[in-house]
Amino acid sequence: MPEVMFAGPDGRLEGRYHHSDEANAPLALVLHPHPLHGGTMNNRITYSMYRSFEKLGFSVMRYNSRGVGRSQGRYDGGIGEISDAAAALDWMQMVNPNSSTLWIAGYSFGAFVGMQLLMRRPEISGWISVAPPANDYDFGFLAPCPCGGLMIAGGRDELAPEPGIRKLVDKLNTQKNVTVDYRVFDDADHIFAQHAEQVSAALEEHVTTMLARRSLALAAD
Repeated sequence: MPEVMFAGPDGRLEGRYHHSDEANAPLALVLHPHPLHGGTMNNRITYSMYRSFEKLGFSVMRYNSRGVGRSQGRYDGGIGEISDAAAALDWMQMVNPNSSTLWIAGYSFGAFVGMQLLMRRPEISGWISVAPPANDYDFGFLAPCPCGGLMIAGGRDELAPEPGIRKLVDKLNTQKNVTVDYRVFDDADHIFAQHAEQVSAALEEHVTTMLARRSLALAAD
């Protein structure tokens, strides 16, 4: 997984990027938890999702947002971090100009950033949100949400309580053409320390299912 440095809106950003052996492979961008609470691209759940996309044949990147690791700049309350994510996406699309499929995956604060990016980039066709902080951030901007995705919650998560996430899921599921694959790991807290393999398995199952459905739909056309 080669290290990459790419231009962000507030300086250079540090990432790790795996380029698929498959021609025009789908792309995935993975976003880490809150930078002021120790969140980096090497977080266990972030890394696990990165490896899952790699296993599925994607070209995939994870990166440190501004002020984290060797990335330049300073924490910007979420606004700048959304711009960082867009810059990472731009870099991947520049390297993979013919790829037609793009997924976004985020954990905790990264889930919030990822969903913000989803609303700004219509080419994103799927998403994974692990422990989105639904009680701390207003996800009302997901109206309408452009597509369905996978949302994962921990039953013992005190930082992103499951009832708040379930309320968000229920709201999204009322929208036209949106179906959220919602999974709750009853014994998981916000760290998901013992559940990285379960997160990976859920991601791989969901993404494989959705890619197969789209292939069938294209074949039917």
